[in-house]
Formats: sequence, C-alpha cells, structure tokens
Amino acid sequence: YNQWCSVVRWEKTTRPFLRSREFLWQEGHTAHATAEEAEARTIQMLNVYADFLKNVLAIPVVKGQKTDKEKFAGAEATYTIEALMHDGKALQSGTSHNFGDGFAKAFGIQYTDKDNTLKYVHQTSWGMTTRLIGAVIMVHGDDSGLKLPPKVAPVQIMVVPIQQKKEGVLDKAYELRDRLLNKGFRVKADDTDKSPGWKFSECEMRGIPFRIEIGPKDIENNKCVFVRRDTREKIEVSLDEVETKAEELLETIQKDMYESAKAHLEAHTYSATNWEQFCDIMNNKPGFVKAMWCGEQACEDKIKEELDNAKESMDSANALKEEYEQKLRDINKEAETILSEARKKALDNEASIVAKAKEDARGIIERANTEAELEKQRVADDVKKEMINVASAMAKKVIGDNMDVNVQDRLVEDTLKEIGDGTWQS
Repeated sequence: YNQWCSVVRWEKTTRPFLRSREFLWQEGHTAHATAEEAEARTIQMLNVYADFLKNVLAIPVVKGQKTDKEKFAGAEATYTIEALMHDGKALQSGTSHNFGDGFAKAFGIQYTDKDNTLKYVHQTSWGMTTRLIGAVIMVHGDDSGLKLPPKVAPVQIMVVPIQQKKEGVLDKAYELRDRLLNKGFRVKADDTDKSPGWKFSECEMRGIPFRIEIGPKDIENNKCVFVRRDTREKIEVSLDEVETKAEELLETIQKDMYESAKAHLEAHTYSATNWEQFCDIMNNKPGFVKAMWCGEQACEDKIKEELDNAKESMDSANALKEEYEQKLRDINKEAETILSEARKKALDNEASIVAKAKEDARGIIERANTEAELEKQRVADDVKKEMINVASAMAKKVIGDNMDVNVQDRLVEDTLKEIGDGTWQS
C-alpha cells in the first residue's frame, strides 16, 4: 500500500521543514514472494524518488546504500538519496528499505506459495516527507526569496500591468491571463493598486518562475516583456506568440534550474586519496567527499570518532571565537557609551562656556560704555577748565590795560599766541 499521513516524533531539536515533531510524509510498503523481487522494488522506488527530485523539483541527488550501522534497524539494506544545500550540507531526501523476511518471521506474515507451502514474505518500505519543501527552498532560493521550479510552482506566470489605470491596459492583461489559462498554464494577473515595483518584488519573493510586463507602449508595439525569476533576464515577446514562448520559457527555466543546482553539487564534491586529505576536506570544505573505505565497521567507527572529535574541537574553537567577538562587541559598545556621554558632557560644557562668555562680553561692553561716558565727562571738564584759564588770562590782561577797542583786539591776539592754537582748538 501507499499512503500520505501525519507522523509525530519526539525531536529534541526541531528545524522548520527539515525536522519537526509532526510532519506529513508519503510511505509505501510491499510484500514479495522472493528476495530478488523485494530488492528490485527497493531499487525501483529509490530511482522513482531520484527521478522526482531531478525532473520535478530540479534537485540533483547522490544515490547510495547506507552502511550496516546506519541502515534501518532490522532491514537487509537501506538506500538513500542525498541532496546538497547552498550551505554545503547534505539533506537526506528519501529512503528505500529492503526488510527481507526478518519482520515477517517476527510477526508471522506468511503466504501460500505455488507449491502449496507456507513461506514468509519479503518486505520493502520506502518514503519521503515535507522535508523536500525545505530542500527546494535551500537548493534554489536566494536573498530575494523563493525560486520555484515551474513544475511545482502554484503560480507559473504572473501578468503585471504597467500604468494599469490607462485605458485598455487592464483589459489586455486579463486577455493575456485568459489566453494562458486556456492553454493549461497556472497564471494570475496582479490588478492590485500597488506600484509595479512592489509587484515585481512580490513575484520574486514568491518564486514565480516568470512574470509578464504589459503597458501602453507595449500594447502599441504589439509586444510584452517576459522577466525570468531565476536569471532576471528580460525578453521581448510578440503578443501573437505569448502561449508558444511561455511554454518554451518554462521548459528552459526548469532545465536551467536543475543544471545550476547540479553545477553547485559538482563544484562541491571532492576526492580524497589519503586520510590527511579526507580530514582536511571534511573540516574545511563543505560538500561531499569521495573516499575509499574497506567496508569494516571498526574502520567506520574510527572515522566517525575522529570526525566527531574534530567537530568538537571546531565547535569549541568557534565557541571561543564567538566569546571573544562578543567581548569585543561589548567593549565597543561600552566605549561608544563612554564616548556618547563624553560628547554629551562636552556639549553641555560648551553651552555653559558660551553662556558665560556672552555674560562676560556683556559686562565688558557695559564697562567700556561707562568708561567712555566718564572719558567724555573728563574731556568736557578739561575744556571747561581750559576756557576758564583763557578767560582768567584775558581778564588779567583787560584789568591791567586800557579798555580801548584796539587794545582789546591786541589783547586777544596776544592771549591766543600765549596759549597756543592747539589748546584753543581742542
């Protein structure tokens, strides 16, 4: 039988899509008369899963058999497909188990063979889960959002009208949508009031394989623009060829996404011919490593122990690095706080200094004005004194001589000569 059902497991550490306490999975079981039939079905289902990832999800995988230590408990053999994520980590994406007749013997599952004798069945079990959603995100996605392969994208094409309030633009967008829908494409038209730039970003975030831009000038020139999500390439297409070109482009995108993921996998698959190379690759190069193995579990345990120790050392080093970097961040934060307080105090002091300087300036100006007034008063007093001296000198001359007019004139002249021109003019 083959079923989809929910499974609950007690997981200490959960990760969205990849490992959760409850998830949906597809699970199949078969029973066979012979070991050969069971093995053939086990391999067949492994290939079905690998083909599904390749042809539908555009994800390349490495197929292989797990070691006796890693296989399903009680099984004769366990086969797996492994995909490589962007960060260089492997993700088990599907498994197929050959149970042999061990479980049949344990639970008494028998059938009547052609020779009319009871025999134990040979069983298989195989499955994959919603973990593959996480695989699609991590293999194809980028910083702008999802990149969905056309064969699984809920919306394959989004029609985006440009200047949609202008006459005829929305009608043409609806026409393109309907034409594509009639050809079996999964397509929508974004007729919301959001800006074209917003709509473009939303298409990219949702991973829609490509969008169609159509505006007044495009309609006038009988064309539209296809914009790919995977490469962001823009392609001008005649409105008469939209259906044909859309089908061709979706096929191209599906193929190119697989080739891009395959190139990433191959670029991060390394070969090791000795232990030193193996350890160096495992510790420093994320991805897959090809290496020889004798097949003995003791050797497998030693490899795992060495790698676990190396991982612990690496984790310890990373922890120390993080602790050191955190201390640096704390120091920088503290320094910034100190500098901020110093700047605040400096600004406060600056305001105080400026206020005091203004007050001192006002005092200086007031004193200067006062001294200027006093100086003016002293000058006036000196002039008065000088005039009094002049008058006294003239009086002495007048009293000492005849008051004849000619005498008086001569008296003035003599007085002026006596006191000097400078004193009189000042």
